[in-house]
Amino acid sequence: MALWVKEQQTDNLALSCRVSKVLHREKTPFQDMAVVDTLQYGRMLVLDNIIQTTVGDEFVYHEMITHVALNTHPSPKRVLVIGGGDGGAVREIVKHTSIEKVVHCEIDGAVIEVAKKYLPEISCALDNPKVEIIIDDGIKHVRENKQTYDVIVVDSPDPIGPAEGLFSAGFYEDLAAALKDDGIFVAQTESPFINRDLIPRLYRDIAGIFPITRLFLANVPTYPGGLWSFTMGSKKYDPLGVDRKKIPELKTRYYSPAIHQACFVLPPFVQELLK
Repeated sequence: MALWVKEQQTDNLALSCRVSKVLHREKTPFQDMAVVDTLQYGRMLVLDNIIQTTVGDEFVYHEMITHVALNTHPSPKRVLVIGGGDGGAVREIVKHTSIEKVVHCEIDGAVIEVAKKYLPEISCALDNPKVEIIIDDGIKHVRENKQTYDVIVVDSPDPIGPAEGLFSAGFYEDLAAALKDDGIFVAQTESPFINRDLIPRLYRDIAGIFPITRLFLANVPTYPGGLWSFTMGSKKYDPLGVDRKKIPELKTRYYSPAIHQACFVLPPFVQELLK
């Protein structure tokens, strides 16, 4: 009998992946968690029946949520990651030689432990000496740490349940206060196909707080709609003004200096969402 993971992405859309093996099942204080091996995308982390990451396509998401902002800031030294318990964002951040400290704030410590055991290619930098792991609520952490970070990466799940507060104007105001005077934050902001009502609100909220606000795109096959958006709020530096010749060479599979520029070229239907 074939075993499949099925994510009901909307009332009218589902994504199914055939499973070769179930490696882990656990109910944490926050969510139901599973790790499975799939035939199409390799090992997969699933939380509350929602696909979080797969070995097959995770590099797209993790490179884009980090390097665009880090290469926009001229010298990022102290970075905060909110969420992202799999460790992929941390793995990409520590590739930058200017980084002195990465604070990884994840509310569910069980996700980190499972990622270390079953997703070593993603979680491989969590033991880096530059990384401090804090098991805490990211909303609370930013409220308690003013003027602290050069870059903040909000690597959140979908805006459901505990994560809903990570998609609010009040949270974006707290992020601005937690950043230094030339700080940048970036967050995943869902699908322009599936979340057409959400993206305009998020963009307006961020643009009302940060002088420079930019939305950019990447293709993540296992996320709803495949086309995924990220939004950056910057106090000083514009990612469109980055000299691609000065972007350092990094070992990446999706992000590149050319992609840094191209990802901000938005199709007309996405531009319409931001008007």
